[in-house]
Amino acid sequence: MRTRTVLQATILLAIASVWSPAHALTQEELVAKIQAAGYSQVRDIKSTAEGTTAKAMKNGKEVRLVVDSSGQIKERN
Repeated sequence: MRTRTVLQATILLAIASVWSPAHALTQEELVAKIQAAGYSQVRDIKSTAEGTTAKAMKNGKEVRLVVDSSGQIKERN
């Protein structure tokens, strides 16, 4: 019985590791993801209830970004 429980827990952890939410990214990975989306000068990275927030530049303007738990980058005012 204990072996089955351990096996189930291992399978669940393996499945969970496949989906890498934004908060599980390292800061370097997060910056790279934001830069790949066309932003530069990424700074002030903070974890909030809303997701991971950051400030960056795009098209000569400063923008506030939120990276949600699914990894989507959204601009905020």
